[in-house]
Amino acid sequence: MKRLRCVLAYDGTDFSGFQVQPDQVTVQGEIEAALNRVTGEDIQVFGSGRTDAGVHARGQVIHFDTSSNIPMDKWRFVLNNQLPDSIVIRTVEEVDASFHARFDVQVKEYRYCIDNNPVANVFRHRYADHVRFPLDVDAMQQAAHYLVGEHDFTSFCSAKTFVEDKVRTVYGLTVEKIGDEVWVTCRGNGFLYNMVRIIVGTLVEVGQGKRSPAELKVILAACDREKAGKTAPAKGLTMWEVVY
Repeated sequence: MKRLRCVLAYDGTDFSGFQVQPDQVTVQGEIEAALNRVTGEDIQVFGSGRTDAGVHARGQVIHFDTSSNIPMDKWRFVLNNQLPDSIVIRTVEEVDASFHARFDVQVKEYRYCIDNNPVANVFRHRYADHVRFPLDVDAMQQAAHYLVGEHDFTSFCSAKTFVEDKVRTVYGLTVEKIGDEVWVTCRGNGFLYNMVRIIVGTLVEVGQGKRSPAELKVILAACDREKAGKTAPAKGLTMWEVVY
């Protein structure tokens, strides 16, 4: 028995999230089905985190155990041959049996893309949220500074979040204008349910002039979801990188 770690990318548009769910098409479900076809084993896959329906990944990490004798240099080809075009295994390597894709994570990075064209870019509509009017990126960056560090992020997580400890550390939160797109990059030790999307939704309201940058400090201290902005659509969010 050996433990393998894979880095994968996927277009989350047509999936009901990463985690297996009854009667739903999920990323984990597709990978486990592919593994069963190539090994004949019932293999459970463990991911670094659960992305919601419609959320994408560039650097999701999984691990699984197998007794298969497939050569290491063939694994990527064999799996990609069995997966839909919307899921790609980027790398495969053997790791120590103590490695865990979820529990060993040190840093996660998510990036959110906003199409800030007056008219939506049809070629980006699956991967970016369209905001028609120009955003004040400088104001958004000023607001973002208030969220960096260790904080209770109750105001920035869904009411469906049942974990008691809502303290997380955000190592970096940047807002950049790249061409006609605005990119929000968030790095932290972990994120609550919908946390990044709520942060983005609130920053967009700052960029639209509906809130002042300093209001983020007040929202954070309130520990009240009702004080923050809307949850940004899933399609703009990508799990970019996981660091161990």
